[in-house]
Amino acid sequence: MSNLSAQLTAQLRCPITGSVLEQRGQQLVSLGTGPNGETYGYSIVEGIPVMLANEATSLDAKSKG
Repeated sequence: MSNLSAQLTAQLRCPITGSVLEQRGQQLVSLGTGPNGETYGYSIVEGIPVMLANEATSLDAKSKG
């Protein structure tokens, strides 16, 4: 598992909500919600976060925590 540095994670924001992201396993998870209450996740592939809005995974409230 690749852990991103705290410095890098502090600079990143969700491209959909503009909120802070938190690393959970091999995914960055938005701490804010979208217009319909969705939370978004972004894959980390070989240590590189894939921060494209069209690649985001919509997460339900149960998988957030």
